[in-house]
Amino acid sequence: MACHCRACQKMTASAFSLSVAIPADGFRVTRGEPVIGGLHGASRHYFCPYCMSWLFTRPQGVEFFVNVRSTALNGDEWKTPFIETSTNEKLPWASTPARRSYPAFPADEAYPALIAEFQDWAKEIVEADKR
Repeated sequence: MACHCRACQKMTASAFSLSVAIPADGFRVTRGEPVIGGLHGASRHYFCPYCMSWLFTRPQGVEFFVNVRSTALNGDEWKTPFIETSTNEKLPWASTPARRSYPAFPADEAYPALIAEFQDWAKEIVEADKR
């Protein structure tokens, strides 16, 4: 996911942030204790206490997933955004190859279809990577 909101622009010093939405019940920190940092609002942004790299976010109101910074993952295949959000705040020159774009965030009822479409897209990526 590429998020174009002003907060992500400020926190990344870039045009957008990149993350992968991981189901919250399938996510856990396996080593260390991340610290809360970044913009202090309702969403919680967690950072490495050693290097202060932004690792993941637990977004307010969307507790069923965790946004993990895709650059923290091994492999480049997860760095291509499937969706982009907050395009109403994006910089005029910023563009991504995302399949879906939203001026804000998708409506709650859109998530089941998006998850199904993402699963199909992810299978295509894995298959292409095997070739």
